[in-house]
Amino acid sequence: MSDPQPSGTTALSRRLSAHPRLAALVLGALAACGFPPLGLWPLTLLGVAGLVWLVARTDRLRSAFFIGWLWGFAHLTLANNWIATAFTHQAKMPAFLGWFAVPALCLYLALYPGFAALAARWLARRFLTGDRRDTATLGIALAGSWIVFEWLRGWVFTGYPWPPLGLAFLGDFGTPGLAVVLPWMGTYALSGLLVLLATGLLVAFLARRWLVGGAALAVIAALMLVPAGKGADGTLPYTLVQPNLTQAQLNDSSQYEQQFLDYAALSRPRREGLERRLVLWPEGAIPDYLREGYPQRFYTAMTAGGDPAYARRRIGEAIGPDSVLLTGAQDLELEGDTLVGARNSVTAIDGNGTILGGYDKAHLVPYGEYLALRWLLEPLGAQRLVAGSIDFLPGPGPRTLDLGAHGRAGIQICYEIVFSGQVVDRDARPDYIVAPSVDGWFGSWGPPQHLAQARMRAIEEGLPVLRSTTSGISAIIDARGVVRQHIGMWEQGRLDGIVPPAFEETAFARFGNALALAWAALLIGLSLVASRRRDG
Repeated sequence: MSDPQPSGTTALSRRLSAHPRLAALVLGALAACGFPPLGLWPLTLLGVAGLVWLVARTDRLRSAFFIGWLWGFAHLTLANNWIATAFTHQAKMPAFLGWFAVPALCLYLALYPGFAALAARWLARRFLTGDRRDTATLGIALAGSWIVFEWLRGWVFTGYPWPPLGLAFLGDFGTPGLAVVLPWMGTYALSGLLVLLATGLLVAFLARRWLVGGAALAVIAALMLVPAGKGADGTLPYTLVQPNLTQAQLNDSSQYEQQFLDYAALSRPRREGLERRLVLWPEGAIPDYLREGYPQRFYTAMTAGGDPAYARRRIGEAIGPDSVLLTGAQDLELEGDTLVGARNSVTAIDGNGTILGGYDKAHLVPYGEYLALRWLLEPLGAQRLVAGSIDFLPGPGPRTLDLGAHGRAGIQICYEIVFSGQVVDRDARPDYIVAPSVDGWFGSWGPPQHLAQARMRAIEEGLPVLRSTTSGISAIIDARGVVRQHIGMWEQGRLDGIVPPAFEETAFARFGNALALAWAALLIGLSLVASRRRDG
């Protein structure tokens, strides 16, 4: 028998039951309001609790899938609205296409919440009557299946994990919030924890245990708000630069020389004795080709007079003799004299203008850095969303650059930082992660979400993340996920300080997403036990 419910709850239940598809859309959109920049995490709990309630009342697997798919479509469309802004920076395609592209993408992305709901409904094994014990079983199963399908979303077809549901549990700049558990769970398991807590609150509500539910919500709120404190200090000085450049300025070759002069002015040591520094410039900061060996025609448009050696020397003069610069740049891929592709790279240069090493971006942005299915789409008029017609080629994956006295640097360029478990070379653990980016085409929702996901990588891996962007939000993030310093959107400036220290290797750093999948297996196992006991 179903639990008795107060008349107000019954009336609401009837309305939701009468329009489950509309309810799924509304609840999914509400859940997205917990992500930055809004940060209304109670709405995420409400939206997820509503999803559990709706799926628990479906009588067919097909209905469960469709409810989850509708919920996911609204949720991911609102959360990813920033993608539409990219179309405003592409002259060859009308801006309004962005508002079709986002929901079109989310028609696919919503399959993952849909399959998670279907799997949970199947795992619960029986027709769910609305009894709170049935709802709890369904919620536990959904928590486990959500972990699995969110993990799949992070790598199938190269992956698109933005944003994970657990992002709503990250606190403000001064606290990790409930994301403090990431070293022992990982991002995808944190999403499962959010589903589990939402289910617990729902069950308390259905049982009219207002005091229990209120107390649980108060504990969650306290954990979200408790400040993390000052944190430990490191030993390596840094200077991080944010030039405040728009997308139009980045692509305007007539401004390249002035941009370099601005970078140089923002990077010079402010007093003697600070020459030994790590200097950080954003993604794509250098338009010049810095490496030798290309045919001369590729150097003719350089701001440094067509001479890569001179370009490197003047960079060295700008940062000082004992400093090392990590800057975004581009390298070319040639077959003979024929250009076949480019590399989105980070290059390490010392104060003498010597290249110490580099890293090539591995996770490229489809339709941003390469045109997927170019053979089919280019004849139809499709273009990349950023300037240029030559596709970027992927690098081999996470690598650690040993910079001697300047530490061991892990590099993740822009979008790469959102891939949980894929940001660090497990065989050569770095001292810190450098994550340069260009966020000017991400709209108003993208940059704060991007920064938040960089904070989650810092907590998971126990490593500080140093994030220099062209237009904000640039930040120094310590290994607890606390933002030590930052420069806001559309501001020019620099940050000076000491790189925060790394923690000892975390459980997640050791086991990666196998840890999250182990939590999924535990939750799925619990749901099966609960379902069988209920049947008995």
